[in-house]
Amino acid sequence: MSAYAQPLCNPQARLEALSLARLDAVLEVEKQAYSHPWTRGNFTDAMASGNQIQLLLGGEQLLGYFVAMLGVEEAHLLNLTVAPDFQRQGWAQVLLDALALWARGQGAQWLWLEVRASNRRARQIYEANGFQRVGERKRYYPLSATEREDAIVMSRPL
Repeated sequence: MSAYAQPLCNPQARLEALSLARLDAVLEVEKQAYSHPWTRGNFTDAMASGNQIQLLLGGEQLLGYFVAMLGVEEAHLLNLTVAPDFQRQGWAQVLLDALALWARGQGAQWLWLEVRASNRRARQIYEANGFQRVGERKRYYPLSATEREDAIVMSRPL
């Protein structure tokens, strides 16, 4: 468990919009969770663009978050992350439920996302939530300085 994580006993989980005051905590989770994390600029650009960015908090502990962009009758999931110390505890499901509720409230008919081809665990979570593979984007994600990885495109109706 990282220095930032505290064990949760019956957490009072809640959603909260991302604020600049919580951005450093989000960036720390990004660094822990990914080999190619989003940058401060990625998040501030998403905020400035009006994207939906919801944090999942247990007390004051950051459990995870999602970033989504609204389109015409669809929402596109750009980032869904559960802090590594809190993975495999059902928090991804909570975030996906919150995403679907928000998207429906905005009139979206579909959810869309890309996921790394190698990220089997995330693909299984998405499939369990009704997402189906609908395509592939070649060389979509950075893998190293010279290599890139394919993305699986998935969608589900709302």
